[in-house]
Amino acid sequence: MDKYKVILFDLDGTLSDPKVGITKSVQYALQKMNIVEPDIDKLECFIGPPLQVSFAEYYDFDEKNTQKAIELYRERFKEKGMFENKLYLNIALLLKSLKEQQFTLVVATSKPTVFAEQILKYFNIDQYFELIVGSNLDGTRASKTEIIQYILDKYQEHTLSDFIMIGDRKHDIIGANNTGINSVGVTYGYGSFEELSHSNPTHIVKSVSQLKDILMGCQVKKDLELKGV
Repeated sequence: MDKYKVILFDLDGTLSDPKVGITKSVQYALQKMNIVEPDIDKLECFIGPPLQVSFAEYYDFDEKNTQKAIELYRERFKEKGMFENKLYLNIALLLKSLKEQQFTLVVATSKPTVFAEQILKYFNIDQYFELIVGSNLDGTRASKTEIIQYILDKYQEHTLSDFIMIGDRKHDIIGANNTGINSVGVTYGYGSFEELSHSNPTHIVKSVSQLKDILMGCQVKKDLELKGV
């Protein structure tokens, strides 16, 4: 089993379940643009990818309307949407354990960095992360490939084999593959097994417990090697 040193976590659908806040904020933006979508379940597709991608893909917005929709989305998201959110069960315990085992933890999210920082602080898990990297408010550095590469450039003392990316959507896995690092797809979030498997992750897990086994298993092997076992 590979031994990792720097663990990159996606935020939405991996650390926390943001469904209510994201879908209601999308619903709000659409309503302001005279599009009525009463079923927030149909807006789950907005969880994970950059907003500029989703508004264009699912509602065929041009660049001008996409930017308008994002601005409207943020009106509600900044006020209440980011807090309509909950950590997945045992995530805080996993982060605490990894930190105690001297792993370097980093958040890699397409969400704007400023919002990610506030959400992590709200859940009191910001203490576990050495670095939080998201997109910029102007829409730049939005792709997961760009975000991961930015992180790799920050940790040039490490080799690519030291890193692993954990996420629930194909964008996380594709970003990891594009930058040459390993990945774990988690199916407890918003990406299906089919979506993740087609993106060729290194591992796929269905629970936080299984994720812990993969990540902590690396540390157990390292400890045994150090002891000469």
